[in-house]
Amino acid sequence: MRNPWPLDHPSRVDRAAERRATTDLAACDAIVVRDGRVLVADGRVLELRPDAQPPAALRIYLGRDGDRDLVALVPEDPSFGMDPDGIGGDRMRGLRGLLAGFWDRGAEGEREHELATTAVAIATWHANHPRCALCGEATVPTEGGWVRRCERDERDHYPRTDPAMIVAITDPEDRLLLAHATPWSPRRFSHLAGYVEPGETLEQAVHREVAEEAGLTLSGLEYLGSQPWPFPASVMVAFRARTERPDALALDMDEISEARFVAREDLAELIASGEVILAPKGSVARRMLEDWYGGPLPERRPDASIDV
Repeated sequence: MRNPWPLDHPSRVDRAAERRATTDLAACDAIVVRDGRVLVADGRVLELRPDAQPPAALRIYLGRDGDRDLVALVPEDPSFGMDPDGIGGDRMRGLRGLLAGFWDRGAEGEREHELATTAVAIATWHANHPRCALCGEATVPTEGGWVRRCERDERDHYPRTDPAMIVAITDPEDRLLLAHATPWSPRRFSHLAGYVEPGETLEQAVHREVAEEAGLTLSGLEYLGSQPWPFPASVMVAFRARTERPDALALDMDEISEARFVAREDLAELIASGEVILAPKGSVARRMLEDWYGGPLPERRPDASIDV
């Protein structure tokens, strides 16, 4: 990308894998996470001292930040932090709604992004995989929460991450393809995307998904960057590519129900009028859009009519 991708550096918090099995997790500062939500105050992720933490159903080691060890804590009480009035001004918020705030706060926001995303991803894995996939026996967390052990089979089960691709496609006039996925709310558009299937490379997944969903052939495929996307367990890998035949656009009408190539000046008006709603700040899709556009995207006019 023309501008550096925010997550192209080493992790800001040392994951310290060698400490996972030996650290006293109950003595660590904690980020509270449950059901894809994180405990925040004023949009910032809270890190609670041991004496301020709620009773825990699960603790997962996140790493070492300076001289502190940090964990993700899943509270026993499923309603913890969910009251609209909050708990002392604090409340649980969905990770998606926090991404834009991370984006706007530079290095500190990137640190919070790392911690919150890791906490949501690993806690979701625990919630979705409580039993052995082979025998069905309940498993127990080990290695600081990074392994679930089946004591019956004496097998270890590890978290998984499913790679997905997303691609910004331009035509010979440098217009960008915007597509509307069938399940989305009206007027919401983004890039074509999809999961990588077993036995194919990331690049092959890009070509296959685009051919299946839009009937286009691509050239000049370039890797742009990636972003963890724990909704529920993915890493989104971004590419850009070019099609020489935009007139070959043929939608499958199953996954993609609408698509169009847009010029920069047309996109600005589509956004301003509310006719098109794009990916939010903090998402890899938004980063790709702004990279093509050449800077921050315009805002919707206050008087624009919109129904989402």
